Amino acid sequence: MTAAKRIGILTSGGDCAGLNAVIRAVVHRAVLTYGWQVLGIKEGTQGLLQRPVQYQVLDLPQVDGNMMRMGGTILGTTNRGDPFAYPMADGTQKDRSDEIIGGYRELGLDALIGIGGDGSFAILKKLADKGGFQMVGIPKTIDNDLGLTEVSVGYDTAVGVAVEALDRLQPTAASHARVMVLEVMGRDAGHIALAAGIAGGADVVLIPEIPYSIEKIAQKIKQVRATGRNFALVVVSEAVKTADGTGVQKLFQGGQKRYGGIGDYIGEKIAEATGAETRVTVLGHVQRGSMPSPRDRLVASAFGVHAVDLIAEGKFDRMVAWSDRGVIDVPITEAIAKYACVELDGAMVKTARGLGISLGD
Repeated sequence: MTAAKRIGILTSGGDCAGLNAVIRAVVHRAVLTYGWQVLGIKEGTQGLLQRPVQYQVLDLPQVDGNMMRMGGTILGTTNRGDPFAYPMADGTQKDRSDEIIGGYRELGLDALIGIGGDGSFAILKKLADKGGFQMVGIPKTIDNDLGLTEVSVGYDTAVGVAVEALDRLQPTAASHARVMVLEVMGRDAGHIALAAGIAGGADVVLIPEIPYSIEKIAQKIKQVRATGRNFALVVVSEAVKTADGTGVQKLFQGGQKRYGGIGDYIGEKIAEATGAETRVTVLGHVQRGSMPSPRDRLVASAFGVHAVDLIAEGKFDRMVAWSDRGVIDVPITEAIAKYACVELDGAMVKTARGLGISLGD
């Protein structure tokens, strides 16, 4: 057993299913194997900004078996406020990184485990480099677009929710002879849309990596009709642009713009081109808040154990990753530098085309 340590753990960025399973695995490995103390930092880096620092001691009673079944994160998270350019109440920005580093030191931590995506890792690494503290990263993103890992925590559950939605939309589509358009999340990559479209029997799948035309979509729907089927299922990633290349976004409180609304656009264009009655469903955050799938629980648990082992081995500035049916670790800088979009010549695109799914091109 290595010398007793005091390690911190935080969740950063958007929530997803499987985060609590990661936290549970970290606590079990750290406490049972190494005899360490684990401090859960609340609300991501926001907890380190507060005085006193907001945290809770995590021990086995706090992370029982039921915790891995829970969606969200018991620690809370945030996807607002770059600490190096933190938005202040008066509209200005302030570098508050020293305050976060001070919070880390105040807790007397030997290492930090950060659960996040590329944006979170970029900030956490910058903080660790400036503050001279040790960090290990665990990848989570429903978009599954983080480099050097085949899968991230939360992706499998998000796909499952989208497939369930298609399963529920199909009977009502058939009952009313409609085209059902399902808009799913996918900020920059189309992994969720493509996987859900294949598994859910979609006729058309639109992803940001592949340009489309309304004419090609209409042609596919007419082909479906010609076979005698009276309905069609269309899946579209939220990052897909309009036919003229414009991204569809909505304005939220505070001036934030986020993707949303492309489903309505596609539905309207399909109705105009085919005369079909269309309905649009936007899943949105339903994909984030679900109970994690068994695969997400397994991946999360394996990632959490490996992250603690990296600390025990003195290996830092690394991200755990899934590769070739096992857990590896890679440099954080390399992971966030490589963006994993849908490969146009990859197995999923070939599968979709082989099944006769139209990708709009």
